[in-house]
Amino acid sequence: MTMLLTAQAAEVTSLIPIGHTVGIKMSAEGVLVVRLNEVQTANGAMCPARDAGVLEGDLIVSVNGTAIDSNETLQKQIALSAGQPVTIGVTRDGSSKTISATPCADENGVYRIGVLARDSMAGIGTLTYVDPETGAYGSLGHGICESETGVLLPLKEGSLLYSTVGSVLRGKVGEPGSLQGEFSADQQVGTVTENTESGIFGTLSDSSLYQSLTAYPVAEASEVQVGDAEIMANVNGDTVEKYAVQVVKVYPVDDEYGRGMMLRVTDERLLRQTGGIVQGMSGSPVLQNGKLIGAVTHVLVNDPTCGYAISIGKMIEEMTN
Repeated sequence: MTMLLTAQAAEVTSLIPIGHTVGIKMSAEGVLVVRLNEVQTANGAMCPARDAGVLEGDLIVSVNGTAIDSNETLQKQIALSAGQPVTIGVTRDGSSKTISATPCADENGVYRIGVLARDSMAGIGTLTYVDPETGAYGSLGHGICESETGVLLPLKEGSLLYSTVGSVLRGKVGEPGSLQGEFSADQQVGTVTENTESGIFGTLSDSSLYQSLTAYPVAEASEVQVGDAEIMANVNGDTVEKYAVQVVKVYPVDDEYGRGMMLRVTDERLLRQTGGIVQGMSGSPVLQNGKLIGAVTHVLVNDPTCGYAISIGKMIEEMTN
């Protein structure tokens, strides 16, 4: 089956695979409700947000008409209510809703509505590719979601930071490993402008990450085959190397879980150092027969030598939408 791409996506015929880690910082457009918590009051436990109909996964964007862009702003507006009802603007499943809730005073006299919310995140991932003509990049191969709710973090703004790998927590059965990255807010190398199910996207401002690298043709979905392949990964310092893997299964382009292929790490060097695929390697480009075919996305928890990859076509389609 051949993937049908938009005309703009079809024009992308070659890209530079990178494989270098980056620090990722993102702030949300509003605050995302991670959990509803009971407030301990003089009259017992209460949760005004739950009673009013707020749900985990809601995005709080305003209180009494004031835009909410951080947890600090949310807490300030609730405190100013002095226990009077507040009008909360939320976004849920793409629709806007208005909810009225009455804050309650906790045991210290602070007014609360009983929500744990997130307004930002920071972590490490791997750059998949860049278009050398525009600096547009794709990374991760999956979206950045809030860990407790699984909701895609609504992006307000984001940045990429130069990163090196200081150490590796090796993966083992039942316990995924991870790259321990080191990055500084003073070394910004790009922007994050889109957070989607198929990865994060934006523009690189530091061409030194790719100016000495080679562009590869982009593979059609029908060209991906079971057999030998390579991934490019940065698992030590700032060095990117190629490691041998096997494509053990190719999924249909309409796979309900968004999988493009299953990989098995066969390179003994990588197995010794990481145990296979670890967190932080998401976005590592996959090459086969001289073409860019996809990006590593997930590890199998019960077998860290194996993981999934998204097809490159899906990332390009998202990038060019």
